[in-house]
Amino acid sequence: MKYVMPLLMIVLSACSSGHETVKIKGSDTEVNLSVLLAEQFHRTNSSLLVSVSGGGSGLGFASLLNGNTDIANSSRSIKKEEVNMFRHQNIEIDSFVFAQDAIAFVVSDQLGIDSISTATLSRILSSAYTDWSLVTNTTMPITIYGRQSNSGTHDYVKDILNIKFSPYAKQMNGNAQILEAIKADASGIGYVSAGYILNGNADGLKILTVYDGKERAISPLDTEAIASGEYFFQRPLFQYYRKSNYQKIKPFLDFEKSAAGAKIIRQSGYYPVMK
Repeated sequence: MKYVMPLLMIVLSACSSGHETVKIKGSDTEVNLSVLLAEQFHRTNSSLLVSVSGGGSGLGFASLLNGNTDIANSSRSIKKEEVNMFRHQNIEIDSFVFAQDAIAFVVSDQLGIDSISTATLSRILSSAYTDWSLVTNTTMPITIYGRQSNSGTHDYVKDILNIKFSPYAKQMNGNAQILEAIKADASGIGYVSAGYILNGNADGLKILTVYDGKERAISPLDTEAIASGEYFFQRPLFQYYRKSNYQKIKPFLDFEKSAAGAKIIRQSGYYPVMK
């Protein structure tokens, strides 16, 4: 799967008069998947153009608020302060969960570790553990590769582990940048969407299985475990929109719910919402 730069705008057809455009902005976790869905949608709905760009969940909400997008992709729930901003402008919004995502924790394939507990992850990401000798037989400083604070993935990991992120964590622009950094750094650990580690992107990396308490370690690529809700780091992927724009975007939302949409979601390494 090729990474799409977060700020690159994808327009699925040359602009022409008489064509309505649906703009989607936000989560970098969702951007590649949204592009694939939009491309397939356009093949049978050529009168409605769809453009997709990333930039983070926070940017998606800001763009929806100021009218620069029709759909805000978000890999987290909307925050209370964001809800208040929409209320202040008397804008009614709604949301749609179109897929599920699993967060994968990755390290170099040179590191002597295959699984990790949520407790250990909490200590590493908060800098309570700063050397791999506390976890493995290797003495080497731990380098954390994460996302910026406006990232929904950053917020999700921080909140579910109930931690304050290490101030020394390197803030990367997106999933692909995190993977490339760890491939070049045997001391690194990072978190990415499971959809980004398919199709050869995991070369040189280990995808850690994760266990919580005394339960068995589970892989973020275990389809059955995800379907049954067993994996600790799995989450819904949201699309927020203004209620007043629903009829405009409805054809695209309906496509995402269809069998064709579910197939694309599954093939991209994500999980369709079970009805």
